Amino acid sequence: MISLPPEPAIRVAALYRFAPLADHAALRAPLAAFCCERGIRGTLLLAAEGINGTVAGKPEAIEALIGHLRSIPALADLDVKYSGAAEMPFHRMKVRLKREIVTMGVPEIDPARHAGTYVEPTDWNALISDPGTVVIDTRNQYEIAIGTFAGAEDPHTETFRDFPAWAERNLDRLQGRKVAMFCTGGIRCEKATAFMKLKGVDEVYHLKGGILKYLEEVPASESLWQGECFVFDERVSVRHGLTFGEASLCRACRHPLTAEERRSPLFQEGVSCPHCAGERSEGDRARYAERQRQVELARKRGTPFPIGTPTAR
Repeated sequence: MISLPPEPAIRVAALYRFAPLADHAALRAPLAAFCCERGIRGTLLLAAEGINGTVAGKPEAIEALIGHLRSIPALADLDVKYSGAAEMPFHRMKVRLKREIVTMGVPEIDPARHAGTYVEPTDWNALISDPGTVVIDTRNQYEIAIGTFAGAEDPHTETFRDFPAWAERNLDRLQGRKVAMFCTGGIRCEKATAFMKLKGVDEVYHLKGGILKYLEEVPASESLWQGECFVFDERVSVRHGLTFGEASLCRACRHPLTAEERRSPLFQEGVSCPHCAGERSEGDRARYAERQRQVELARKRGTPFPIGTPTAR
């Protein structure tokens, strides 16, 4: 008999759905109560255009939450990507009301109606290997720094709000071309394709389920992915099979760090890294050093010392 590996103690669900939610404000309190009663932690964003978030909890609790969300007619086709964690990767549960579930700042687009064409992970390699395809990573620069698809363009954005300006500057060379876009879980590239179509770029594709689904379904031996995928929780990054990556976070600037960057003389655990070493005052560095000292003391005592959870910028 073949023995199956044990299920991770914690199930992580990255979810989103673009769909009209006229009563999204009324969903906030009941949804927060539903999650807290079941020990679920993470963040859910609600807006008139839909829902977005990442949450974690015991497998049965996450299953109950996804069933609850899909019972809402507008969210019946909720997109969910699952992964596992040995320990809870979030410190608290937050349900927030937003103008957009992923902030681009272009209110006239409607991803629920005008997004590009989904491409399944198993078909993605063929599309991006076509010399006629322009491949665009719609994530931000600090995410792309630790991993992306071979040959993908980096728009050098600091936030998703910067993407429309980059797209406007590049419209002339993108029109009439096949454009393939991707992001972590599928939400940003779906909205980006709607923007591109609004601007007259007709043949636009996006990776269904995002990088997370690709890393789950495509074997490493067939992969065109290079590096690790940044995730917005205490795991920091994942690799093929959604196993934990090697990246860690600089607790001063929140930038993901590779093993090579941690070997830099500019890296000091909890205080600075090559990305921020020259940007912090002596007062900041002293505060960070004291915080790190408290973290290490708590670690020795075996008591928790939460120092913040990564959030989308």
